[in-house]
Amino acid sequence: MDQGNTAFLLLASALVLLMTPGLAFFYGGLVKAKSVISMMMMSFGAIGLIGVLWAIYGYAIAFSNDVGVDGLIGIDFNNILLAGSVDPGEGAFPPLAFVAFQATFAIITVALISGAIADRAKFGAWMVFAGVWATVVYFPVASWVFNFTLGDNPNAADFSAANFANGGWLTFGLQNVFGVGALDFAGGTAVHINAGAAALALALVLGKRVGFAKGAHVPHNPPFVLLGAGLLWFGWFGFNAGSELAADGYAALAFVNTLIAPAAALLAWLVVEKIKDGKPTSIGAASGAVAGLVAITPACAFLTPGYALLLGVLAGVICALAIDLKFKLGFDDSLDVVGIHLVGGLLGTLFLGFFATGAGLVYSGSFAQLAVQAIAAFSVMIYSFVLAFVIGFIIEKTMGFRIKSEDEIAGIDTVVHGEEGYVLADTK
Repeated sequence: MDQGNTAFLLLASALVLLMTPGLAFFYGGLVKAKSVISMMMMSFGAIGLIGVLWAIYGYAIAFSNDVGVDGLIGIDFNNILLAGSVDPGEGAFPPLAFVAFQATFAIITVALISGAIADRAKFGAWMVFAGVWATVVYFPVASWVFNFTLGDNPNAADFSAANFANGGWLTFGLQNVFGVGALDFAGGTAVHINAGAAALALALVLGKRVGFAKGAHVPHNPPFVLLGAGLLWFGWFGFNAGSELAADGYAALAFVNTLIAPAAALLAWLVVEKIKDGKPTSIGAASGAVAGLVAITPACAFLTPGYALLLGVLAGVICALAIDLKFKLGFDDSLDVVGIHLVGGLLGTLFLGFFATGAGLVYSGSFAQLAVQAIAAFSVMIYSFVLAFVIGFIIEKTMGFRIKSEDEIAGIDTVVHGEEGYVLADTK
């Protein structure tokens, strides 16, 4: 057992777990003061619920040794309650270190969805949705993307077809048709496209907030947003570099690209804001950084730094423009999960079809990599959207997903949680 790589993976796991509290601050600052507790509780609820489900059966589904027909789905019954992962074994790190690392991915993916339904969702209904969606969407999709066995090459970042021994259909299965599998180093498809598509579905199911209009809902606490973005960026180094599962050159490349792509996206977003609205904002800076982080996630170990910078600029510009789609198309994605995570995830995933080192169109002259990137991106998007819409619709029609309009106006924190985010004086 390599103690250095074990320590690296455990540290990366802790960093990724920190991202969800960071997301709580990021989302919490963007909503109204009367719903900050509700918003942050949806992230913390995801930590509790998904952490437990992952231990009971989530890992057994996502990382089954038997991936079923054509790598679609399987379940390792020996790993129910992680029973088959307790033995430290003879590998580079204990299986439980990998279990912990991937658990944090599941948690943050579910928490991301909550931003689309801010200010108007019941906490209990959200928890039911989170558990069902994780079970039928995230765990299987994680298997499609992350569950693979390499052949003779020890580097996880080498996704050439010859190096696969077994795996999910997006990585292992597609190579049988195209000669290459989909590239997704740290979760552009399984995390961001997956969550973004589900967010769009829930926004449609719950409908618009009371008074929904451009400029009607102003972030109540920009410092919270900046703090959250900083924590997210800090944790994202574990997210991306940690996905190499070893402290090596690929991890270093992923680390550097996770620094420079969001930096470029931050600047690009501010330029767009200045041109569009006349003023660069702190919310824009935070959102631009997150957009760059999203876009670089699938690509962080597959791009040279120059192309990572280009991707960052594109993410900052495209996502800054994409967040206005909700006003033009008439859906209320409260905190721009669609504009940042779905659009940014699609951008980063498809970008690899052109610029992935050694495999993209500009290197290979072949459209094969672009084709599999598109198949992976849109397959996950459609699967997640359809199932999220069905789950959300059933919850809305049975137990109810959205709070009453009068409760939304009065303040969701006191109605749902009996708490206030800011109590400046004892009024009793």
